[in-house]
Amino acid sequence: MAETTGPLSDGTATVPSARNVTGALIILLLAFAPQLVELSISLVSLIAALSARSPLEVVSAHGAALVEALPMLLRQWMDGGKITLRPDALLVLIYTYPLVAIALFTFLARLRAPQDYFGGVALMGIALFALWAASDLSGMRGFTFGPGTAPRMLGVLLLGMGAAVAVIGLMTEGPGLQVYHWRGPCFVSLAILAFAVAIRPLGLIVAALASFLIAALGTPETRWGETLIVGVVLTLGCALLFPYVLGLPMPLFPRFLVQ
Repeated sequence: MAETTGPLSDGTATVPSARNVTGALIILLLAFAPQLVELSISLVSLIAALSARSPLEVVSAHGAALVEALPMLLRQWMDGGKITLRPDALLVLIYTYPLVAIALFTFLARLRAPQDYFGGVALMGIALFALWAASDLSGMRGFTFGPGTAPRMLGVLLLGMGAAVAVIGLMTEGPGLQVYHWRGPCFVSLAILAFAVAIRPLGLIVAALASFLIAALGTPETRWGETLIVGVVLTLGCALLFPYVLGLPMPLFPRFLVQ
């Protein structure tokens, strides 16, 4: 499998492989995923008459951030004052710009171990997203501790690990990309979304058990009798751990039962 952009023996240059092009396009799509998600939400809000930025405002704000974020950062840094950037500009600087650069590099690079390389890039994307999502928390700058300290440390460590794995994929021979199985990631993602949506109206017990059972659909090897027992035990453990041991104000039962 040729994954090269280097010269051939006759002196001509090869073109990037189809997998390089596809991988670069996927990374480029991920680079603009937050903007696309907000645009989709604004379209839905426009139809449902909800309070949100209009699609035109979303496009103009993110378009301006793409152009102005870096010059604005450099200007504030040169002035020596406190650097204050809008959320749209922070998204571009912390998340979008790095992934665009990675997409361009992926298009041009010779991948010796595509599986390792794209796995490392995926870790880097998660780390960059986490760093951006926690950028407005205190403790993310300097040596001050706060709610953002742990996300910053974990994000930086994950970013370094992802970069190391990606470099291994560039420097050493390794396996190619395997067949992608969508079932597991799909149902695990649905379980996370179901928990986020159900935790307030249905309470921790129902939301935790339902999300666990949805995640169990991610494999055809699930034994439902054992899965139900494990789900009930884990749900009871969460019901004791979060509200009573950790003291988190999480509702246990559905709202209509409490009221």
